[in-house]
Amino acid sequence: MNLNPFWSMSANTSRKQRPDNEEQSGNGEQRASPARLPFGKKQLPAIPKNAAPITKPTAMGTPAQSANGTHASYGPFYLEYSLLAEFTLVIKQKLPGIYVQPSYKSALMWFGVIFIRHGLYQDGVFKFTVYIPDNYPDGECPKLVFDIPVFHPLVDPVSGELDVRRAFNKWRRNHNHIWQVLMYARTIFYKINTTEPLNPEAAVLYEKDVQLFKSKVVDSVKLCNSHLFDQPKIDDPYAISFSPWNPAIHEEAKERMFTYKRRPEDHHKGTQVSGLSWVKPGSTQPFSKDDSPPQS
Repeated sequence: MNLNPFWSMSANTSRKQRPDNEEQSGNGEQRASPARLPFGKKQLPAIPKNAAPITKPTAMGTPAQSANGTHASYGPFYLEYSLLAEFTLVIKQKLPGIYVQPSYKSALMWFGVIFIRHGLYQDGVFKFTVYIPDNYPDGECPKLVFDIPVFHPLVDPVSGELDVRRAFNKWRRNHNHIWQVLMYARTIFYKINTTEPLNPEAAVLYEKDVQLFKSKVVDSVKLCNSHLFDQPKIDDPYAISFSPWNPAIHEEAKERMFTYKRRPEDHHKGTQVSGLSWVKPGSTQPFSKDDSPPQS
């Protein structure tokens, strides 16, 4: 009967055997025999007498860990994946009046702009930069800094930084996302909060003298819009910049937007296509339809 070699090996080891280096001859004498190697094992050569052993340097503490709680060897890849996922969420949310894109030089810096359509800050175009911590998403919440400080209770009048910690006291991974920070930055211009302000003057005027507050807001909006065509403060090819109206460049694009039609395959879906927004020359007022009355 043919036995499995593993089973036969286990059966043989259960019986008492002579030492491997001894064999009995025919006349009853024992003679030494070369040592046999155990089955399935390799024997390393003997270490020379004068050889010094090779030792590994002792590790200082536990294995290297990156700041975001992942192993240092794949921490950068996890961070890159997290940022790509966050930017995908921003695109899917279709945030109204907000445009943002990551920096060319660093994925931890995003450039953006907010368009305010109505309210106290109507016609405001505010450029900003989002700074993401390098241990995202396990660190502090991202920072949002306006290029030009906006007159607002929650915006620092010197640095232009928005008080993001008010809404995100503790950043929770898989629960808080960057698109929520962008949406919060838009909401502050429609719902004014004066509790623990970064700009006490703006908070006091909003509570005590609304007309003067409105006057300063109008001046702040005009100041921001007057610097709209300035070169970006950060030298980056993906930094958001605006240029004055040039008919040779922009008129053709405007006409293409107005003549946009639904694709034939979309007719049966019943989807409605609203024209893209545009800005009139010399104004920040958006419009998406021709001013001329429709023809009967």
